[in-house]
Order: sequence, then C-alpha cells, then structure tokens
Amino acid sequence: MNARKSAISVAVDPVALITAECVTVTTAMRKHARWAHSSVSAILGGSSSPMNPSLQNSRPATPRDELANRRAGKRPSIGLTDGADDGGLANRWGLRGKPGKSMQDNPLMAGFGRLRRELTGCKDIHKFDTPSLLHPFLQVIQASATSAPITSLALVAITKFFDYKLISPESPRLPLAMQSLSAAITHCRFEASDSAADEIVLLRILKLMEGMLSGPGGDLLSDESVCEMMETGLSMCCQARLSELLRRSAEMSMVKMCQVIFERLKHLEIEAGEDMEALDEKTKEDMDTVTMNPSATANDAVKSSLAAPPTDSRPSTSFDKSRNGPLTPGMDNASEVGVAPASEASDEPPIKPYSLPSIRELFRVLVDLLDPHDKQHGDPMRVMALRIIDVALEVAGPSIAKHPSLATLAEDRLCRYLFQLVRSDNMAILHESLIVAGTLLSTCRGVLKLQQELFLSYLVACLHPRVEIPREPGIDPSLYAGVPQAPKLVKPPPSSKPSSGRSTPVPVKDRQKLGMEGGSRKPDAREAMVESVGALARIPSFMVELYVNYDCEVDRSDLCEDMVGLLSRNAIPDSATWSTTSVPPLCLDALLGYIQFLSERLDDEPRYDGYPGVAQLREQRRRKKIIIQGAAKFNENPKSGLAYLSAHEIIDPKDPKSVATFLRGTSRISKKMFGEFIAKKGNEAILQEFMESFKFEGKRVDEALRQLLESFRLPGESALIERIVTTFAELYFDNAKPEGITDKDAIFVLTYAIIMLNTDSYNPNVKPANRMKFENFQNNLRGVNGGGNFDTQMLQDIFDGIKANEIILPDEHDNKHAFDYAWKELLLKTESAGNLVLCDTNIYDADMFAATWKPVVATLSYVFMSASDDAVFNRVINGFHQCAEIAAKYGMGEAVDQIVYCLSYISSIATESVSNTALNTEIQVGEDSVMVSELAVKFGRDFKAQLATVVLFRVVRGSEAVISGSWKHIVRIWLNLFVNSLIPPFFAPNRMEIPPIPLQNPSQVIDRGKQSNDTGLFSAFTSYISSYAADDPPEPSDEELESTLCTVDCVNACYMGDVFANVADMPVAALKPLIQALLDELPDDPSSVVITVKSETEPPMSPNAQKPPTGPTYDPSTVYLLEFCTVLALRDDETVEALGADVAEALQNVMRHTGSYHNIMISRTIFYLLHLLHASYEHDFLRAPIVLHTISSFKKDLLDKAAPLVLQGLTKCIKEPGPLRNEIMTSPDFWVILRNLTSSAGSAQTVFEILEGVAVGSPPTIMADNYESAVKLLNDFASAGSVGSTLEQKRDKRVRKGAKGQQPKPAKDPEVDAAVARGVKAITMIYSLTTRIPVLMKQSHLESKEAWAAYWSPIFGALTTQCTNPCREIRHQAFSSLQRTLLSPELTSGEHEEWTAIFGEVLFPLIVRLLKPEVYSSDPVGMSETRVQAATLLCRIFLHYLVLLSKWEGMLDLWLKILDIMDRLMNSGQGDSLEEAVPESLKNILLVMSSSGYLVPPSQDPSQEKLWVETWKRIDRFLPDLRKELDLDPKEVEKPLASPSAVSEGNKEGEKATEVAPVS
Repeated sequence: MNARKSAISVAVDPVALITAECVTVTTAMRKHARWAHSSVSAILGGSSSPMNPSLQNSRPATPRDELANRRAGKRPSIGLTDGADDGGLANRWGLRGKPGKSMQDNPLMAGFGRLRRELTGCKDIHKFDTPSLLHPFLQVIQASATSAPITSLALVAITKFFDYKLISPESPRLPLAMQSLSAAITHCRFEASDSAADEIVLLRILKLMEGMLSGPGGDLLSDESVCEMMETGLSMCCQARLSELLRRSAEMSMVKMCQVIFERLKHLEIEAGEDMEALDEKTKEDMDTVTMNPSATANDAVKSSLAAPPTDSRPSTSFDKSRNGPLTPGMDNASEVGVAPASEASDEPPIKPYSLPSIRELFRVLVDLLDPHDKQHGDPMRVMALRIIDVALEVAGPSIAKHPSLATLAEDRLCRYLFQLVRSDNMAILHESLIVAGTLLSTCRGVLKLQQELFLSYLVACLHPRVEIPREPGIDPSLYAGVPQAPKLVKPPPSSKPSSGRSTPVPVKDRQKLGMEGGSRKPDAREAMVESVGALARIPSFMVELYVNYDCEVDRSDLCEDMVGLLSRNAIPDSATWSTTSVPPLCLDALLGYIQFLSERLDDEPRYDGYPGVAQLREQRRRKKIIIQGAAKFNENPKSGLAYLSAHEIIDPKDPKSVATFLRGTSRISKKMFGEFIAKKGNEAILQEFMESFKFEGKRVDEALRQLLESFRLPGESALIERIVTTFAELYFDNAKPEGITDKDAIFVLTYAIIMLNTDSYNPNVKPANRMKFENFQNNLRGVNGGGNFDTQMLQDIFDGIKANEIILPDEHDNKHAFDYAWKELLLKTESAGNLVLCDTNIYDADMFAATWKPVVATLSYVFMSASDDAVFNRVINGFHQCAEIAAKYGMGEAVDQIVYCLSYISSIATESVSNTALNTEIQVGEDSVMVSELAVKFGRDFKAQLATVVLFRVVRGSEAVISGSWKHIVRIWLNLFVNSLIPPFFAPNRMEIPPIPLQNPSQVIDRGKQSNDTGLFSAFTSYISSYAADDPPEPSDEELESTLCTVDCVNACYMGDVFANVADMPVAALKPLIQALLDELPDDPSSVVITVKSETEPPMSPNAQKPPTGPTYDPSTVYLLEFCTVLALRDDETVEALGADVAEALQNVMRHTGSYHNIMISRTIFYLLHLLHASYEHDFLRAPIVLHTISSFKKDLLDKAAPLVLQGLTKCIKEPGPLRNEIMTSPDFWVILRNLTSSAGSAQTVFEILEGVAVGSPPTIMADNYESAVKLLNDFASAGSVGSTLEQKRDKRVRKGAKGQQPKPAKDPEVDAAVARGVKAITMIYSLTTRIPVLMKQSHLESKEAWAAYWSPIFGALTTQCTNPCREIRHQAFSSLQRTLLSPELTSGEHEEWTAIFGEVLFPLIVRLLKPEVYSSDPVGMSETRVQAATLLCRIFLHYLVLLSKWEGMLDLWLKILDIMDRLMNSGQGDSLEEAVPESLKNILLVMSSSGYLVPPSQDPSQEKLWVETWKRIDRFLPDLRKELDLDPKEVEKPLASPSAVSEGNKEGEKATEVAPVS
C-alpha cells in the first residue's frame, strides 16, 4: 500500500519527542493512586533495581503467541515467561505493598525507563528497533488497570509516531511491530470511568487502526491481524449502548478500512495474473484459520464499561472476546506485568501479509449481517453492513466477481439476502439494499445473470402501474398508445378455483410477495426503486445487455422491453400520484439517457468479435415469440397449442420425446394443464418420455416423487393420477433399483401412500390432532412389499421428509419456502444459463430500438404536450431528434412516421382541411409584406406548437427517405403554410417553366382596408376577429401582427427549403409514399369543392379590383398538390415510369370534371398533363389523343383562359422531332385547338409560331394527315389579317387630306400590325408547301384526280380566298404567291391533266368573286387594281400553258370561258382601268395564239376553224373594233407557219406583256 502522499515533517528531535511522550504517560500514571509511589526512574531514565535476568532476556509477546494461547483456550498473557507465577511476580514487584515501604518499580513504569535508556545515544530513529519502541506503550494499552485518559495518551503517542514518520517502511522488525500493535489495540483494556473519556479511547483506536491499514506498514499485517481489527471496528458499530456519534465514527472508519482492504484485492489480482483460481487454491489452507465474530450482545465488555462503576471493584473495558468472566484480583494484577523487549531479532518465521482469506472472511461477515431471518442483528446493523458492502463493491466489484471464493458469496448469500431486503418496508433498509443491489449489478453482473433477472423483474412488477394513462384535454390518445399498460413478465394470477386439498391456499397479499410479483409499495419505496433503476440505466451498455441476454433468450423475460415500458409509463406525470414528484423526471432522464447512448453509438465502428450473431439473436427472438404464443394456446387448449408449435417447427408431433422435452423445459407452460395433458389417454408415449427425462438413480422414493411433482401439477381425477403413478413406479423401480423393495406394485402403493401423507399433513381442513402419525403411515403400508413390510427406517425417513417439507409446486409455497425454493432452482440453473454477455458494441442497437421505440416516442409526445418547464422541453426535443436519427440510420420508417405524426399533431397546423383564408390581410412591415391570417395569428401565440414544428422539420431534414405513412401530415402543414403565404412553393423554379401558383382567386384579393365583412367563421377564431368591427374594414392589431411575425420566424427556422432539396433527390422508392400522400390530399369528389356566391350587400371593391364572378372557388392548395406531384414525377425517366401513372390519373380526374374547378386550376392541370405526356410517351399510361381531345372539348371561354399554358405545353410536346410530335401533328384535335385559339389575340402569336414550326420546321412535319388542316389554319391566319384594311383605308384618307395641305398623322396599332404580318407570313408558308406536294402525292398512292384535289386544291383555295382579302398587303402577297404557284413546274409534273382545273376551279371563281360588289366595297381603291391583276394573271397563265393546252381536248371550251370572263370584266362598269387592261391582255393573247398557229383563219388551217369562228364571235360582242385593229384576217399573200422557236419567243413576249407588278 502506498504511504500518505503528503508527508508531515517534524521539527522536533525524534528522540526528544519520544522521550517527551514517555514522560507524559508516566507522569499521568503517577497521578493515579496505584502508581503514586512508583520509582521516578521512568522520569529520570534509570532503574531503582537491577533487572531480573529472566525478564531481561524476554521479548515482547507476538500475536502468534497470543493466537496459539487463544486456540489452546488460554487467556493471553503479556510478556510472561513460561512457569512464572502471577501472584509471585505481583508480590515481588510490591504492587500491593504498604505505604512507606521501599518498592520496586511497576513493570508498566519500568518499560518506559528501559526505552529511555535504549534511546540514549540513538542518532537515527529509523534504525531503532520498532517493537522495542512501541513495547511500553502497548503494555499500557493492554493493561486493564490503566484508566481511559492514560490509555488515550499511549494511543496518541503511537499515532504521532506514525504521523511523523518516526516509524517508516525501513524501520527494523516493522512487521512484528505491526502485529504487536494490532494485537494490542484489538485487545485494549482500561478501567471504565467516564463514558465520554471511554469513547475517546475507542475513537483513538479507530483512528489508529485506520492509519495502520492505510499507512506504510498496512500491507505487512497478517490475515489474523486484519480480521481482528475489522472485528473490533464492526463490534463498535454493533454496540447499541455506545453513543450514536461513536457508532457512526466506527462505521466511517470501517468504510475507509474496507476501501483499503478491497483495494488490495486488485493488487492480488495483478499479482495472480489471469489465473484467479490458482490464488484461491494457494490461500485455501489459510481460509479456515481466520474467523470473525463481531458481537452486539449484552455480554460484551464495552457494555459493562458504560454502566455505573461499582464501589468495590472497577470493571475494565476490553475488546478481548474471550474475557467473559468477572475480573479476579490475580487477573487484574497480571494485567499490569510488563517485560523488557528483546533487542535481538526474532527467530520466528516471517509474517505472511494479509490476502484473500481475511478479505473473504470480512466479506462473509458483512454479508451474513444482512440475513433478514437472523434476529440477533437488527435493522440498523444491516443498514451499516449494506453501506460497507456498497463501498467494497464500488472499490473492487469486478475483482470480487473474478475470485471464485468471493463470487460464490456474492452470487448466493449476498443476492439472496439483498433480494429479500428489497421487500422490506423499512425505508433505510430498502434504500441501502437497492443501492447495494445496483452497485452489485453494475460491477458484477457478468456472473449474476439470473440474479439480475429476478431483481429487475421484481422492480418492474412493483413499479409498473396497472392504471390507464389519464385522458388529458388536448392530448390525443393515439400519441401515447405505445406505452404498455402492463409489463410482459407479469403473469395472470393463479386460478381462484377451490383447492384440491393437496396444497395450502395462499392469500393474495402473500402471493404478491413472491419473487415475480410486486404488490403495492409506498411512494418513497417506489422513488427509491426508480433511483436504482435509473442508476443501472445510466450504464451505457446496460439496456443492450438486457436485450441480448434476456429478450433474445427463450426462457428469459423480455426485460429490456419491460424496463423501457416501465420508464416510459412512469415518466408520464400522473405516476407522481402513486409515487413522488421526483419519479417522472427520474424516469424521463433514464429513458432519454437510453436514447442518448444509442445515438452516441450510431457512428461507432461495429464490433462483432466475441458477440452472438445478430441473425442468430433475431432467430431466437422469432422462436421465442412463437413459443410464448404456443404456450399461451397450450394453456387454453393443449391440442391447439401443440398444433401451433408444430406448424412453426418448434416441436415434432410425431416424436414424443420432442414434445416431452419441450413441455418440461418451457417455464411458460401451465403446470396444471401440463399435468392433465400428460395423464390423458392417448398421451402415454409422451408421459413415458417425460418420466425417462428424470434421473431417479440414488434417490429415495419420496425424493424422486418430489422431483417429479415439482415439475407439474398432479391432476384431480383419480384415473389420471393412477396413470402417472403407474408410469412413475415402473420407471423408478427399473432405474433406481431400490433396496428392500420387491416389485413395481410395492412402489405404486408406497407412492400413493406418500401422496396421501402429503395431503393429510398440509390440508388446512384437517385438525392437527387428527393428522396422520408415523404409526398410521406404517400401518397403511403393512404387507404390501411383496407380502412383506417396508424397512421401518426408510419409512421413518420418508415420513420425516414429508412432515418437514411439503411436496408442492413452487408457486404454491408460502413466502419463505417459495423464496428458498425459487432460489435453489435459480442457483441450479445458473450454470446452464451461463454468464451474462457484456455488450460494448452497437451491432444490436437496431433490433433493440425496433423493439422499444414505441413507448419511448409515446412518452416523449405526452411529456411534450403536458410539460411547461424549459429544461423538460430541451431534453424532450433532443430525445425526439435522437430517436429520429437512430430510426433513420437503421431505416425504421415506422418509427420516424410516428415521431412525425406526434410532432405534427402538437404543431396544430397539420389539419385535414386547409385553414380559412377569408380574412387574410397583406400589410407592410418595413420593406417586407406580411400576410396576417387566422392561422398565423393562432400559431404565433402557441409557443409549444412552434417548438414542435421546428423540431418536426429538424427531424424530417435528413430522414426524408425513411418517411412513408406520415407524409400526409407534413403535406398538410405545407398546404396550410402555403395558402397563408408563409412558404413559397419550394419546388419552383422547377422542371416546368410556369408562373408561380397564384394564391388567391382575384375575386378574393382584398387590399388593406377594403376587406369584405364575413361573419361565417369558426368560433375558435373569435379572438382573432374580435378586432374586426362589423362595418369597418378589418385592421390587424399590433398583437396579431406580432404573432404573425413570430410565425414567420418559426417557419424560417424550419429550413424547409433544405427539406424540399432533399426530397427532390430521394430515391424512387422513397418518393412513392410522398406522391401517395399528395394524391390522397386531393378532393375525391368534385362536389366537395365549395361553390361560393358573393353577398349582394358587399361593400364596393377598389377600382383596381375585378368584379368577382360566380363559379367554382379557386383552391390554390389543390394546384399546389398537383404541381408538386408532377414536378416529382418528371424528375427523371425512373420517376416517370414509377410515379407517372398515378399522377396522370389524378390530373386526368381533374380534367374529367372541368366544370367543377376554377379555370386557373384547369389551365395549370392541363399544362402538367402535357408535360407528363411529353416525358412519358414511351409508356402507355397517358395517350396523346385523349389529352388533346380533352383540351379540344373545352368551352370557348375556358380554352381562351387556359390558352397560354395549353400552348406552352403543346409547344413542349412538339418541340423535338419524334413519334409524339408526329402523333400530335396528325391529331384532328390538335388542329381544332389551334384553330379555336387563332381568334384570341393573346394566343394567336403563339399558335402561329407553333404553326410555323409545323409548316416550315426541320424536319418538316406536314403529312397527308395534317396537310389540309395546316393549310386551313394558315388560311385562317391570313383571313385574320384583314383587320389591316381599316388602317390602310384610314391612311389613304390621311394621304388625300395631306394632299390638300394637312399633315397626315401616323397611326399604329401593334395588334393589327402583328395580325397583318402573320397573314402575310401565312401566305408565304402556304406557298412554301407547294414544294412538298409532289412527295405527298407520291406517298399517298391516290389516283391522280384525287391526289390533285387533296393537295393542290387546298393551296389554290386558300390563295384565291386571300386574293380577295380586304387587306392590300395580304392580297398582294396572295396574288404573288398564286402567280408563282400557278407557274410552278411541280403543277404540271407527271402525266395527269388535273392541273387544267386551275382555270375552272381557281382563276375563274377568283375573278367572279372579285366582281361581287361586297368584295369590291371592302376596299374600293385597292380592289379595282386587284381585278386588273386578276384579268392579267388569267391571260398570262393561259399563255404560259398554251402549248400544253393545245393538246387538251377541252381547249376550246376553256378559251371561250376566258372570253366570257373578259366580257364580264369589260362590262363591270367600275372604272377605266379594266376597260384599258382587258383589251390589252386580249390583244397579247390573240397575237401570241395567232403567231403560234393556234388562232388562224380556216383557210390556213381548217382544223382550227371552230376556234377561229367562236373566238371572233365572242370578241365582237364586247370589243367590235378589236378584230379590225389586230388585222388577223387572211391576206392575199400567206405567211408561212411560225416555227416552234417563234412560238416560245411569242410566249416570252406575252409573259412580259402580262407580268403583274406586285403592289407594295
């Protein structure tokens, strides 16, 4: 042992100090009458007479001598040589001499004189012989004749020697001196006088013993010395007559000394290495040599010292336990004899330092003091022993567990006594025993597996209340549904049916005190138990050890679940009503500590070495659940139970041994049902196997029967009993082969007789006088042993055994027997159960948390709702966060969902319906605008709800991928916050280019001070609207504004943007529950959407507000849901495939009820649908024709409102080449939509851009299926450009006025200009389509006539139509395009002649239309010019195709029709321009025809006669002078026919002549 760290130095010369102490003691002694006449040699340092030679050679007595004397039954003597006569010595020294007579010095005084002589010349006190130094002082301590003050002085002197290091580890013969000192102070004697002085001596002894053990020579003490010192200390603690102060001081000294002693155990452990058993074996011989027997009885000498001293003889105080008789004069004299110490070294063998024997003996004595059935020791003694044991365990608990000799004590007696003491009603006992039990389990639990189960089961049974959690207003029961109402381990009470008489009925109150049942305890007791549980729970690995060692083992209780359930239930505040107010916070602290340990281990590296496999434990737990269920079924109906167990492969019903082994080895089986089952007919094989599982060899028949009947309850029916007894008799006879018993029948009868004796002996209905005596028992068995009698001694032993101990089931014993039996069984099972696995690992945390999270989360929720203390809130918030972290780490979605649900509920904003926004008012706060709403005000006033919301999103952030079923609560919160302008739609900007969701229907937008009066609000919000006067506009109060700002701060603190960012990146599997939650929040039935009708008495709206329309209310929350779903589904190909179908169905469902929803929602929904269609085309859940038909079916006003988003969506779909684009382009509904939107000024440009992409895009998407639709739509755009005519005509007027001197004002209208520009461009695009016609005709495989009609006719139809467009710019472009088209080489390509229809179907109808007055009047100035252009164009086209026409049989008819048209033009009577242009055009034609040989007189070409005749016939009608002017009639000299080249030259000239200059 280490010496004191801070050494005290002495300034005085050591020799002078010792001398001074000698003088102090002897001076004090001389004041006593007994030594008044002693020599002064002790003071002077000399002797008055020479020393007796025999005494001079003597040495100080050693403790070995003393121990030998004590073993021989002698009283220890002090320094006397053998054979010395006590009386002679006394006379020789003149102790009883008469006054005035010369006296020799008293031996006690002489010792001091001798010491002073020997000190003379001593230079180094550390080289002085230590026994010699202490000897005179020890004589004084041991002399019974000295008074307490003198003894006290001697003790003070010795204490000084040690304190001042006058005695050090280097001092000579220190071990012998320590032994002598130990022997002296443990056998200290002095005359009892004043009790206070006496107790001071005892206090000094305690102090000295403490100093010795912890000082430099402490580890030199022997086992005997240590035992005697501890016995002395314990005896002081036991003395009831000593003052309380002294007993407490003794206890404190005992605690200190025990710390030192048990600390030594660790050093022994280090010395022994790993082989602890070797140390035990080495010290085995010394184990029995040391004994302690601390006394608290009345015969202790200390007690007599506290009594009033008698007048004649004064008793002495002593710790010598062998001195029980009265003091005789001789003994009194002898007690003063002193001897001189020998200066030479002792020849005795070296003293062995104390080790395991004294430590074990001390531990044994302390443990035995706890025995609750030992009446000798009272409760105060047990309390003291418990405190000391606790210190021992705190210092060396793990070492105790490692030493077999100490571990056995701890496992058996210590645990047995402790677990009985915890049932005590004495609070001091209970408190200390709980502390010791906690320390024991925290340090030695590795070897206390079953003991720990028993202790904790008792605590759980005591502490878990059997009352329902009280309903609190505002706390939904679903929040705390996870808290168990009762622990799993508490079995239902035994049946209350009448007893069969074979067992003693046990009152309910007594049964509650059995090992596994708690009963009712006082509040203080409950608090102490909770403290004990809390202390254990603070061990980081404690709960996981419970889980691995108990919850995962079939035959053990679910202690981990029960402990968590216990803490959860008692953490709820109502538990204070049956305990104390400290219990709920204590339990909450332990529960949160458990979660904290799990959280701290999350990121630890998993350690697998030396631990059971996780998969193995999971299998064990699975099997355990089946067995528990199967046992429960068996206890109701054995057949169904076995069938269940068989179905789950726990037993093999075809193997009787399997069934018997299971039923015997499973403690969960009802012993009563078990007994009835094995005794029934048909179960003989199982009964046989069951019997064979017992080892009856070497057991007496009653012992074998006892073993058998303790495993099941004997059935009540005699036939069943007979079957069991018969089988038992046969097996017992065969296996045990009992001597003196002849056959099985004899065993059978004897067994019945034993059962009858047991019943008779313990049946409460039988009077004691009438109970069976041995003679009756013997007579009943006379002549049944094969005709003879059983051995009388054997029968007597059987009779005595039954009378001493009833054969009965363990749970039917009374208290004492029950505990003893249970304890015996427990110790027997200890070996098979093995040691407790200590788990410093996190590999089981996931499974353990999965089994225990429900009560934890439930308790946290309840406490959060009911708490008001900031410290509680802080801890609970951390608890929620840690639970969520653990659950997320281990992928436990259900746990996270429950946490989210609880926090959502507390937040108060996860309501199923969106909050009322009727009174929302936007006001300015600084530079920001804030929306004051009912929700914001109410939420801002509720601190607890705000806290819950912040915690909720702290939990959600990072756990998004684990959440499943609780998304609906989060979605509801988002909706409420969104509609009240508290959060933006965080998913925007997103994958769709769309404006943000508008929050309110414009009809509900109310400027501050102009809100409508609305009285139809929920009464719960009356406090909010109290500030709104009936007639005045609502003005939010400062308090409401402050509450709203609190809400804004709270929402900002939630960092929801991070949550949305995480959501956007979640795996598809994790997105599915969110999508489902979003879709579930959509209204199922359109009729549920409220139709609002505005009141007629509404105040006037602000000038910039629109008049509210009637119709479906705009619900931004539904749009939010649909957009959120769509954004998530559109993330990538994987999300489209997995989520698209559900989202598409929801969007289409809205489209099916367009009349029930607001146009904003419809327009956005169709936009989402088109985006989804674009992304999901390769899947079959959304089809383009259906979507397009839905849009085309919109009513005109709805389509106009939805136009921008519809067109944006369509553009997205047709932007890129592909099958979707082709399918949309060829859909009639697509062209219907475009045509319907053309007339809308806002949409026309977009439609035109789409059309432009179709018509001239690359690759071209004009196909046979959409050709006609495209041309029609282009024609519509050209027609729409007619609005430009108005501006043109106005411009004309201004020009005319400007000619008269007025300055014209430029007039511009962007919309009209845009329409005209589109019209012009449309004409250009129509013309551009002509290049595609040959390809399309070829691909169509139509007949030539049909193909021409299908592809050329629409072009010509559109162009001719636009040639009459009132807008000149478009008209001129149309004429130009028509001319180029008519002259296009593609027109006449191929062999068909359908192109000739250009006259009858194109040019003629055009001119006819131009001649109509209504057409002319649309632009009188420009249309005249157009007629001229038309006439000129007709002539030019005719000439261009003249050669081809000449071969056509319809040439004549065509020519005549042209002449008729010219006739009509000449006679239209509308201006001079035609009258000039028509003759000129005809001249050109006639000249060319003539020069080409087509129009020649019959004399030149008889075949052309008809043409010639008919031509002039018609011309002469309207131009009679033309024939003469041209002079084409035949002359006298004929000209030769023109060559083909001449014809072509003529054509060219004709082209030039008829070319129409475009009008700008």
